[in-house]
Amino acid sequence: QVQLVESGGGLVQAGGSLRLACAASGRTFRPYMGWFRQALGKEREFVAAIIWSGGSTYYAESVKGRFTVSRDNFKNMFFLQMNSLKPEDTAVYYCAAAAGGGDYDDPEEYDYWGQGTQVTVSS
Repeated sequence: QVQLVESGGGLVQAGGSLRLACAASGRTFRPYMGWFRQALGKEREFVAAIIWSGGSTYYAESVKGRFTVSRDNFKNMFFLQMNSLKPEDTAVYYCAAAAGGGDYDDPEEYDYWGQGTQVTVSS
């Protein structure tokens, strides 16, 4: 089992920044950690992913250059720094954990999910 708890969401004006955090705990190790988001009435979409070991990162095209994913191996936490936020970034953001070996941007590959945190960007 893996427990994931997100924090750091909120309301911000366009052009602003937010930093999301995800605390991971439990006995089961999952090497791939991802961030996804789901806007109202839309499907869940990939945002970014990071591998615990080595720290390789992956981003959706829509957030490249604006968002940065990172991890703290000692604290079992990973983060999503979001800069230059746009109204279209408004969504519930989820962190997730995967065993790896599949497509890092496919939510079906992830078997543990946090409860989500709301991010709202006003224009």
